[in-house]
Amino acid sequence: MAELSSNWKKLSSKISKPKTKKKTTTKLTSNAKKVISKPTKVETTPKQIEPKSDTVTNTVSPIEYALWTKEHITKEDLPSAPVALTHTPSSARRKQEPGKYIAIDCEFVGVGDDGERSVLARVSIVNFYGHILIDEFVKPRERVTDWRTWVSGVTSKHMHDAITFEEAQKRVADLIKDKIVVGHAVHHDLDSLLLSHPGWLIRDTTSYPAFRKIANGRSPSLKKLTGHFLGVDIQQSSHSSVEDARATMLLFRLHKKDFEQHLRNRHRKVSNK
Repeated sequence: MAELSSNWKKLSSKISKPKTKKKTTTKLTSNAKKVISKPTKVETTPKQIEPKSDTVTNTVSPIEYALWTKEHITKEDLPSAPVALTHTPSSARRKQEPGKYIAIDCEFVGVGDDGERSVLARVSIVNFYGHILIDEFVKPRERVTDWRTWVSGVTSKHMHDAITFEEAQKRVADLIKDKIVVGHAVHHDLDSLLLSHPGWLIRDTTSYPAFRKIANGRSPSLKKLTGHFLGVDIQQSSHSSVEDARATMLLFRLHKKDFEQHLRNRHRKVSNK
């Protein structure tokens, strides 16, 4: 039994014990790239951007509002105070074209001794809807001796960006060609530009009988006409040739049908002589 025990020990010692696995490590070679896990990007729903509105809103005078918004104007169409006017550039494009009818008005300063002679210092032209086509200060060709700022609204500072008389003359001549020119004492404005225009293409608010009636047959002032027929007080301080041109256009449009009929009758009488 002792021999068996001894043999068993020898046999047990020869039986190989299981080898413990060594932990293997992997070394990165110089050419290997280290993979870095990135956090998954979470897609977010983009905010909806509201399209920019192309509407334009301005506060305008009663005269501007009536001219722009109405095709056939009555006195009741004029608001009693300045009002907000909203439109889109695309819808306004047609009303910004020169069209068939334009209205002109000019401002003057004095030259010569005591500033007695009047010369052009600003010219403004608007279309049928009151849109400004030309509004320029004009450099007088003589030395100004009286700016008449209290009535003309023109000062020496306005001459810094003023255009020459020749440029003003050409631009006006090109614009009024073959168009109906509306104005208050139009000949005075055209004479200041050394321009002429066919009589049958002129609509002068000083010669319309219904307008002359309120001045006892004489030539009424533009301020008196707008106050009587439009209920609007213009020229509250110095004049604005843009405001005056718009007021003249509105007076004409308010009486356009009768105005044109009066001219047809007058031309018919002349042709029958």
